[in-house]
Amino acid sequence: MLETPGLISRQSAGLSADPGRVITKLFVPGAENPQTRSRAAEILDRVLALPDDSVSAVVTEVLADFSPRHRDFTATLERNASIMRHRLVEPDTISRERRLLIGACFTHEYAVEAAALCNPSLIAHPQQDGLLPGQLRVVLSLRGIGEGHMSSIGFATGVLGPGTTAHWHPRPGPVATAERQPDRWDRAWLRAALAHDRCDNEITTTVLSALPDTFDQADLDREIAAVHPLLLTRAGASDTLQRLRELAAASYTVRFPHDVELAQRVLWPISPAESHGMEDARFVRFTSQDGESRYLATYTAYDGSTVAPHLLDSADLRSFRVFPLTGPAARDKGMALFPRPVGGRHVALSRGDGETISLAGSPDGLQWTDEAPLHGPTAPWELLQVGNCGSPLETPRGWLVLTHGVGPMRTYAIGALLLDLTDPTRIIGALPKPLLAPGPREHTGYVPNVVYSCGALLHEGTLWLPYATSDTRVAMATAPLEELLTRFGAPAG
Repeated sequence: MLETPGLISRQSAGLSADPGRVITKLFVPGAENPQTRSRAAEILDRVLALPDDSVSAVVTEVLADFSPRHRDFTATLERNASIMRHRLVEPDTISRERRLLIGACFTHEYAVEAAALCNPSLIAHPQQDGLLPGQLRVVLSLRGIGEGHMSSIGFATGVLGPGTTAHWHPRPGPVATAERQPDRWDRAWLRAALAHDRCDNEITTTVLSALPDTFDQADLDREIAAVHPLLLTRAGASDTLQRLRELAAASYTVRFPHDVELAQRVLWPISPAESHGMEDARFVRFTSQDGESRYLATYTAYDGSTVAPHLLDSADLRSFRVFPLTGPAARDKGMALFPRPVGGRHVALSRGDGETISLAGSPDGLQWTDEAPLHGPTAPWELLQVGNCGSPLETPRGWLVLTHGVGPMRTYAIGALLLDLTDPTRIIGALPKPLLAPGPREHTGYVPNVVYSCGALLHEGTLWLPYATSDTRVAMATAPLEELLTRFGAPAG
């Protein structure tokens, strides 16, 4: 597949998957079966039967081997032991060493990048001090894929420039996941989410009418418990109550401790909606109409059977709020937000039919409607489907939209569109050939024949395009912006 000649330059700097980046997870061996005894009980019996000197020896070995690999490792073991205390007759009489051993039996490591590293998205770093002229400190979000194809969101940091050089900082351990914060929700959001699910019945109306404008878990539990027993006899009542709880669980806040550096942070699935992964995060520095800026990212939540677009909202990349997106245009994969409102509304690239790039609008960035087709699969290299490669980039001559096209042999390549600044439904031009296609060394990997990105940026007159090659390695490519715009018939001026 031939690229557009004379535009793209590949950089030597890059990142590869690191199987040494591990987190701890609760591990409960065996599936529970009502007809048999739990394996958890048998494991606890064996731990309780060990003599004290054996317990001490095993715990000493576990702490020596794993404490350097994890933050607050003993606290993790204590927490996981406490989760199993319901199976202990006298849990308060157990020694600390034996509790740590119980915790170790119900804990395991998970390598977040053991299988693949891909879907990079590039944004400016919150801190820009101490740089040379022409440099920009950046953050690269990354999709790590581990055992069972579970996806999480990690980060790397680096510096672009001067010139077209990119330097990536080491990604030291230990890796850490965020801590969930007490939840509070807006009733208006819950009403919109229920409408999105077409879940409007007497139970939902009863609960919504009783909730305060802003409510917490105790408020929701109280109003669910207060639903009239006769309403609970109606068909589908249990499904409605379950959906109320699931929607609340899908909207949450997490925060990383202050001593966890950006490159150590991993956003790990928390809610049932994302239980099988957080995929394809597209980050953007969003500036509202009042001039306030914050980081937003759309990502795909996957529960093992259903995909749904969700939103990350952060002021500092340390604390994140998570929301399911609602409305008829919030479906399928690959939404990407414009970096500012257009015409007084939030605008996003979407792909509701699974193969065509569309535009969608929203009054608040959460409820999405008015989806209109923009660009479908037409060129030979995009015959199967097209989508975006991240948020549009604002240039003097229009919105630069990087696209991905899927062609014969399921080969992915990156193209580009240019949209009108005031009316992004109008396409100024499209590159007839890919901007970037898999090169000779980029065909082999976890997912062969793919180059893909979730977000580029502009700096010093250059397009900086991070991309993953076959979900195995993340690299950087650059293109001169003026020359690229000229290819659309739109000189930079």
